[in-house]
Amino acid sequence: MAKKKLSRIDLLQMKDKKEILVWVTAYDYWTAKFAEEAGMEMILVGDSLGMCIYGYDGTVPVTMDQCIYHCEAVRRAAANTFVIGDMPFLSYQVSVEEAVRNAGRFYKEARVDAIILEGGRRMCAQIRAIADAGMLVMGHIGLTPQSSGQLGGFKAQGRTAETAMELIEDARAIQKAGAFSLLVEAVPPEVCR
Repeated sequence: MAKKKLSRIDLLQMKDKKEILVWVTAYDYWTAKFAEEAGMEMILVGDSLGMCIYGYDGTVPVTMDQCIYHCEAVRRAAANTFVIGDMPFLSYQVSVEEAVRNAGRFYKEARVDAIILEGGRRMCAQIRAIADAGMLVMGHIGLTPQSSGQLGGFKAQGRTAETAMELIEDARAIQKAGAFSLLVEAVPPEVCR
């Protein structure tokens, strides 16, 4: 019998009960198939596919079409797993309207359950508009690979009191804007708490 795909409500109830959620990043059919068979609750199809699949030196060259293509393969393999599609560089930063349109492509073409986008307070208008259009948004702060050049490279973030407070303010703003969850990458555990 196939497992039931978790919903946003299921995920939040699990969090409230302090249950551990297990998820993995996958970019292809077979990895996603094995992940679903292993019982993963979620699969992120990250723009890190630029480095892991295409051999780019970062995530910036990744296109919408590449992300959609890989999300489609993952969805075919993991029909009963919560799939999150990663919005690539310049697919949401240019305008709110473009952000909603591109998030919609992930839903329509790849049948994802949520999208993820990088950035804190500066992305709140996009998060709000995508959520208001009926789509789930996961925020992403801390080490944000698309803007790693501004961050001084692929380094841990929030290591000073000032930068830790900036991250906390970003997290609060993202939640208020309508994100249902948040990925905090390469940040000290004290700041995450």
